[in-house]
Amino acid sequence: MSFIWRRRFSDIFDEIEEMIREMERLAEAMLGGFETRMPRGEFKGPIVYGVRITIGPDGRPIIEEFGNVKRRGRRAIIEEAVEPLVEVIDEKDKVVVIAEIPGVEKDKIDIRIKDGKLIIRAEDRERKYYKEIELPPNIKPETAKAKYKNGVLEVTIEKEKPEEEKEEGGIRVKVE
Repeated sequence: MSFIWRRRFSDIFDEIEEMIREMERLAEAMLGGFETRMPRGEFKGPIVYGVRITIGPDGRPIIEEFGNVKRRGRRAIIEEAVEPLVEVIDEKDKVVVIAEIPGVEKDKIDIRIKDGKLIIRAEDRERKYYKEIELPPNIKPETAKAKYKNGVLEVTIEKEKPEEEKEEGGIRVKVE
């Protein structure tokens, strides 16, 4: 019985290794010979490309790209602003957004909530960051608070409290 469990457990690692090989092939196809195709002096700043792999609620892997290298078909386009690595934690009473934006002063960070999206802009002499994050519909934008420390931005936004009418089928009447 334990042999079967070990076999299945090792299959997960085989799948992860295959995903990593596929990502390496994809990155090589996108960026291979990139230096020779780019005109000298046209772009100033770092070239950032990264991938984060998480397991979704259905057990399938979710691959998220970040950085300033974007895919347009088979070509790679470099944008001036880097898209930071972001994690959205949707809790019962609040939403917490954590973004990695190292190298900028906190007074250079602009955070806005507009049309159901959290928009993060940060710009310093050498770095630019930009990211739009889709937020759940039941947030209270006026409660948003942000902290920035050691290159990590944390934005907390409260959610609307569920109405009493939704609780247990109606409005509760107090007994005197």
